[in-house]
Amino acid sequence: MRILAVDAALAGCSVAATCDGRAHAEWGAGTERGNTARLPAMVASVLNEAGWRPGTLHLIAVTIGPGSFTGIRAALSVALGLGLAAGVEVGGVTVGEALVAASAPAAGRRLLTAIASTRDRVFIECEGHIAIRQLNQLSVPDGPVSVAGDAAETVAARLTAAGADVRLASVRLPHASMVAAAALNRVRAGLALRPAQPLYVENAATTTPPAPPRPPPVADG
Repeated sequence: MRILAVDAALAGCSVAATCDGRAHAEWGAGTERGNTARLPAMVASVLNEAGWRPGTLHLIAVTIGPGSFTGIRAALSVALGLGLAAGVEVGGVTVGEALVAASAPAAGRRLLTAIASTRDRVFIECEGHIAIRQLNQLSVPDGPVSVAGDAAETVAARLTAAGADVRLASVRLPHASMVAAAALNRVRAGLALRPAQPLYVENAATTTPPAPPRPPPVADG
């Protein structure tokens, strides 16, 4: 299954082309101001390096949040524009899903992802549940956990001080290759992709609704 993935949710931006989970081409840019303006050129370069035309893609995946509103909108604009022009489905992936796809499972531990927000708040995602919480009001998890994300160290320290069994995962920031892997995981599990639109998280937890089954993935070299 050929997937083109675009990410600009947190620091930096990246584009990746993968087929059945194998990377064929990828390109990343740093955190300098204005780098999201390079996304169209990055997409063109990655497709050229992979030797793919847009119309041969099976899916375009893009991060929808939580994260930088400007970066998320820029990535969505590029992904949706390409999808419309090429007639290719565009699906959303949360930052947490991308980080989980890149994290080695730890036996007996759930994985929390912690993404920094404003005003001493963090986005916490675990097993499809997403919530925004004040750092001084974090809930102590039931059982051992690992924490990934750009706010992982801060959250892990707070939870440890509150008596939780916490380990730091190695993954801090998403990359387009992780976004592609997360999208492929959903397809292989028979789950519908998330809508390609910004994810808004209120103070109440957001839960992924049950998804209808999808057709089996297309294998393609």
